[in-house]
Amino acid sequence: MLDLMVASAHSTVLVGRDADLATLHDAFRRAGGGEAPALLIGGEAGVGKTRLVEEFVRGLDARVLVGQCLELGEEGLPFAPFAAALRELARHEGGAVFAGREAEFARLLPELGSPPELGGSHRGHLFELVGALFARLGEQRPVVLVVEDLHWADRSTRDLIGFLVRSARVPRLLLVATYRTDELHRGHPLRPFLGELERVRGVHRHDLDRLDRDGTAELLGHLLGAEPDRPTVDAVCERAQGIPFFIEQFAASADPRCGDIPETLRDLLLARVDQLPEAAQRVLRVAAVGGTRFGHELLARVADVDDAALESALRSAVAAQMIVFDPDGGYEFRHALVREAVHDDLLPGERARLHAHYAQAIEAEPRLVAADRAPAEIAHHWFCARDHARALVAAGRAADAAGRRYAFAEQARLLERALELWEQVPDAAELLGKCHLDLLEEAALAAIDAGDHGRAGRLTRAALADLDGEAEPTRAARLLIRRAKLLRNAGKSDGAAEAREAYRLLQLAPPDLPWLKLLGDVAYVFSGIDGDEAGRIAAQVMACAGEFGDEAARIAAEITFGQVCSGHLPPEQSLPAVRRAIERARASGDIPNLAHGLVNISDTLYEVGAYAESAAAAAEGVPHADRVGVSRTTGVYLLANHAEALMALGRWDEADARLAEAARHDPPGTLVVPWLRLRARLRLARGHDGAEALVAQAAAYLAKPFLNPDLRLGLLELRIHAALAAGDPATARAAARVALRDRYFHHLPRYSWPLLAAAARALPASSFPAPPGGARALSASPLLEPPGGVRAVSASSLSASPGGARAVSAPPLSASPGGARAVSAPPLSASPGGARALPASPLSAPPGSGSFAAPGVMSTASWVVVNQAVPDGLAPGRGWSGAEHDHVPTATTQETAPDEEPGLADLIRAAAERLPQRHPAESAYAAQVSALLDGGANRWRAAVAAWRADGQPFPLATALLDYAEAVAADRAAATEAITEAGAITTALGARSLAGAAETLARRLGVGGGSVPAAGTEVLTAREREVLRLVAEGQSNSRIAQRLFISPKTASVHVSRIIAKLEVTNRVEAAAVAHRLGLLDG
Repeated sequence: MLDLMVASAHSTVLVGRDADLATLHDAFRRAGGGEAPALLIGGEAGVGKTRLVEEFVRGLDARVLVGQCLELGEEGLPFAPFAAALRELARHEGGAVFAGREAEFARLLPELGSPPELGGSHRGHLFELVGALFARLGEQRPVVLVVEDLHWADRSTRDLIGFLVRSARVPRLLLVATYRTDELHRGHPLRPFLGELERVRGVHRHDLDRLDRDGTAELLGHLLGAEPDRPTVDAVCERAQGIPFFIEQFAASADPRCGDIPETLRDLLLARVDQLPEAAQRVLRVAAVGGTRFGHELLARVADVDDAALESALRSAVAAQMIVFDPDGGYEFRHALVREAVHDDLLPGERARLHAHYAQAIEAEPRLVAADRAPAEIAHHWFCARDHARALVAAGRAADAAGRRYAFAEQARLLERALELWEQVPDAAELLGKCHLDLLEEAALAAIDAGDHGRAGRLTRAALADLDGEAEPTRAARLLIRRAKLLRNAGKSDGAAEAREAYRLLQLAPPDLPWLKLLGDVAYVFSGIDGDEAGRIAAQVMACAGEFGDEAARIAAEITFGQVCSGHLPPEQSLPAVRRAIERARASGDIPNLAHGLVNISDTLYEVGAYAESAAAAAEGVPHADRVGVSRTTGVYLLANHAEALMALGRWDEADARLAEAARHDPPGTLVVPWLRLRARLRLARGHDGAEALVAQAAAYLAKPFLNPDLRLGLLELRIHAALAAGDPATARAAARVALRDRYFHHLPRYSWPLLAAAARALPASSFPAPPGGARALSASPLLEPPGGVRAVSASSLSASPGGARAVSAPPLSASPGGARAVSAPPLSASPGGARALPASPLSAPPGSGSFAAPGVMSTASWVVVNQAVPDGLAPGRGWSGAEHDHVPTATTQETAPDEEPGLADLIRAAAERLPQRHPAESAYAAQVSALLDGGANRWRAAVAAWRADGQPFPLATALLDYAEAVAADRAAATEAITEAGAITTALGARSLAGAAETLARRLGVGGGSVPAAGTEVLTAREREVLRLVAEGQSNSRIAQRLFISPKTASVHVSRIIAKLEVTNRVEAAAVAHRLGLLDG
């Protein structure tokens, strides 16, 4: 009989979760093996997520840290789960666990002391410290970090989780996060965040399903202490619908089958609450207003009852399993849905009154809550109490507190809460001590710091709409310049219109220091619009800086002048001003200007070939950028510049580490392109499995309406290399034609020279004179995709990589002087403009889009070719144009028709004659392009000498392999060149180029290799047909179309051909076929 059963409100046995537990234990095994897995467990409220995790960690041989996100309105509580987890860690391990960094960790745990001032470090540094802490813990035994209720996570918590998952990748750390799927409405911020995490290797989402009937019956049996009868199981199945929490609630009632139990969750939960004594219900109502977790002392203040009555009420609630003890010595609702139901059942007036009492109590005694919670909780409670004036003031204070803790997203949200309340508070300006425009500007700046440039742009636009520019010209100019930068960084426009209007307004404003700084910003933006005007404005800034007598202003002015001039004067003429500014900034301790100046000078030093000095300057600037909180902007440019210089010096591992550091900062908008492009080139050069994905990610920025010219040209170069690697020379040639028509092509030799070298690699063999022995045919052939991935191409098939020597890596990389610090296949300038902290110049927009687009510079079809985002990544054998992708217009094919290719060669030759050769790398590229176009041992000998003079090892190695092909008849010379190239590639870890060197040695019969003894009989008639098309540069999809077969069949044929001819890739297969006459007839 049911009335004789004793029901437990919480089962001690986990039912129906064997597969789910197995998933968790599998992830833990991977963590124990040195990986950094993450498991995101989703499910409806009450489905048993927390219970599953509790069972998983029970008895686990690991250090388990648990933290819960708190529901505290939209603003949330920054880093709440991490604070809880670290607080528990400190309680057990003591302060020594923080390795002497208690002051920094005080940003998470205020009880550790006072954190350093805001300018002393950066949120990224805090994230690194957290990651390092977990890494240290993991050295002893695996760490399991459990973050509960991720759907309530604030932006800062999500950012830190994203850092740990995407960037830190701490070995032996398993992250388990739970969230409610039924909370994720369409606009919920967790939805896109989960999607981003899912794309990270090692991250898996796991959904908990409802229990079936058998599971429901088994759980009821454990809860009731006896096997339930069928009617009871049927009733509970119908009402609980497999949700374990609901089942528990039914089992805890007097009769699980009875009752007028409502169908909705709220009614069910309130029915349980109604069974409590009236005193307990009243206390629960008060507690529900305080949040899911609450402290005894704060509850006593607000409930206004004596200790004995409070304790009696709490004891009843605990006995009924409505609330439980939390690790901090307080209480928490056993299920957040209970709190929600109780809170929502309050009368409106009652709810507002209780929220006001909480706000008053915390204001009077902030110690009643954790030190980091007080400002946010006060703001939340006054808002819910509908006391708009106090809510406004509290939101302002909480925003300031959030900013001090680097919780910029929360700061921005709180400031927007203040904006929301503004109209409802008559004396808002007096209460906050600022006007509405000030608040708008603050919110926009906070959004920028949080990386939400879209929101910052909208707030800035709103501020401009409220402003009378003629009455406040300086403020209007400041907002316009900020908008111009946001538009440029977002890739939406060149910001020219805003810059011109800002300049006009500044002519109306009285000169002062803020005016002077804005004038410098105008010069920056103008440098990409009108170089002469930019130089004139920059000179004006320098002159005025002296008049004001402000050293910082003068330093900033000199840096501005040097940066503006560097885009229009030879580097040796722009360097002195920047050098002077840097020395003065260093002497005066002006860290912001010092960091900014080091960005510019490291970029310019790279361009002139002073790679070691460039690396030193960039390395010096990185910690300075961190100190002043600009790691996501200036700091990322410095990291990219440092990596580029390291690549040129042949220190690839160090460069890769710097690029990984830049990635962890997650810069907004197009500021990601410099490091992303460099990393993609480096991975291509090393034959990395993830190269194609990075290339696709970088090339997608070509679809932006606006992109700085240097970035655009660099991405087009990357796209050419990637297309060749993917076996799509037609797309490579189309991109080359578009680049050659770019209005800025002849003004940016740093980026144009490597692009020319890549374009020359894309030309078909028929475009070149036949060299002795057929070697030129091989080296001129476009790079095609290998079976199964980025193909290790023979030296000959490679783009003249940074140095003229086909980057035998799948994608030939050209190490441009200033665009791609050679050493990596990818010559990429570390910043929009090399390294400049601000983009140097505007891009020509597609026809009809932008005030400074060059009409007629490109045809519409060509624009589409350039800006078409990579459709599905660079899958082997797939390009970005042709029948495989219907969204690319047929004009693409027409643009690259075979009979037009000699025209491309002529365009390349004409461009090479026009571009200057100012620095060693530019001269090396010129020699490389000449050798690619005209062939001959003497030209390749000159290219080798030029790259040797420049000093970049990777382009030297590729040039050596080209030279070895050109002198194949001279076995001694070829052997010497191949041996040196092999040593370089081994030292760099350039696997594809190293393999190409071995293949070339074997083909030329040097170093133990031998030429394949294939004859006409080795290929079938169909394979000869396929080989002819391969030699024409056709991709697998094009071959399939021509021969009426599937792309997969075409790929199989190509693989067999490569195997039969004993070569490593399609390019070599085509060259051998030509040399042995396999295509005759």
